[in-house]
Amino acid sequence: MNQIEHLTSLLTPIVEAEGALIEEIKITPAGKRRVVTVLVDRSDRNLSLDEVTGLSKAISESLDQSSVLGEVAFTLEVSSPGVDRPLTKLRHWNKNIGRLVTITSSDGHQSKGRITGCESQPIVDGEIVEMENVKRAVIEIEFNRKES
Repeated sequence: MNQIEHLTSLLTPIVEAEGALIEEIKITPAGKRRVVTVLVDRSDRNLSLDEVTGLSKAISESLDQSSVLGEVAFTLEVSSPGVDRPLTKLRHWNKNIGRLVTITSSDGHQSKGRITGCESQPIVDGEIVEMENVKRAVIEIEFNRKES
């Protein structure tokens, strides 16, 4: 088991106890230190700043008591994924129902539409999107959106 897998198995119960999930763990060298980045999210909504702070404290305490990272100093960064995160999982689409998305298909064609649903596949403007045909999908930021 590599270090990321060890960290994932150590931190998953802590994060899930708070109603969140681990999106990604990265370890990046930074001189004599390492930066451990833990991206956390919820499947139903975005995390609040207070929730991220609480998770950061719980993760920090767990890492301080564990030998998973060895003796090398590290800096911990706990964050939630930004709005520019690609939609790669069905739950990403589901929590963004109602938002505008830009989809690049496997053949390079780009389209924009509003996520109108999400069951076994995302639905954009009433049409099913086959996830296996999506190369990249990202949420578009909308300022002054008029609700219909």
